[in-house]
Amino acid sequence: MIMADVLKIFLLILGALLLFVAYWLAAQALFPGFVARAREGYGRPWRALGVGLVCAVPFVLLALALFKNGRNPVINIVGVVSLAIPVLLGLFGSSGLAQRIGVGMPSPLDEQQPWRRTLRGGIVLSLTFLLPFIGWFGLIIGTLVSGVGAAVLAIRGRHEAEMSPPSPSSPPPPLAGSLPPITS
Repeated sequence: MIMADVLKIFLLILGALLLFVAYWLAAQALFPGFVARAREGYGRPWRALGVGLVCAVPFVLLALALFKNGRNPVINIVGVVSLAIPVLLGLFGSSGLAQRIGVGMPSPLDEQQPWRRTLRGGIVLSLTFLLPFIGWFGLIIGTLVSGVGAAVLAIRGRHEAEMSPPSPSSPPPPLAGSLPPITS
């Protein structure tokens, strides 16, 4: 094996790990409430894994069936989309796991820069993927599948919160575009 092959493999692995961390940070930056609810979903990790299996397996099986019989480019595109949906849900949902790990490693800078929790946890989580076989196949797939479950639970939790009537002691939410009340 020449140095170019070693460098190619090293850079592919490094790029994959950076890709995971980048998606987790993007999810934290774009949807902080979603990531917080996904982190709460990891309070019961087996539930997140079970929900993820139930939700992700049909999409993966559909994609495999479409790829098997797909000589038509349109069918291949549908297969790629049906595979991309659970992968993106898994990446965004597993940002809650990265944040949960980062919360376990507190820093004084967390109050000013809350994204650092996700960064620290994401680095640690992605480094666990380096363990041969267990990390490559067990942890990566388990993290993505449980991420799908955490994402589904986070989305479901948001809809349940929107559907529940407000408590009588809390004031009604302000209308969009309205100014906050003036207090003296």
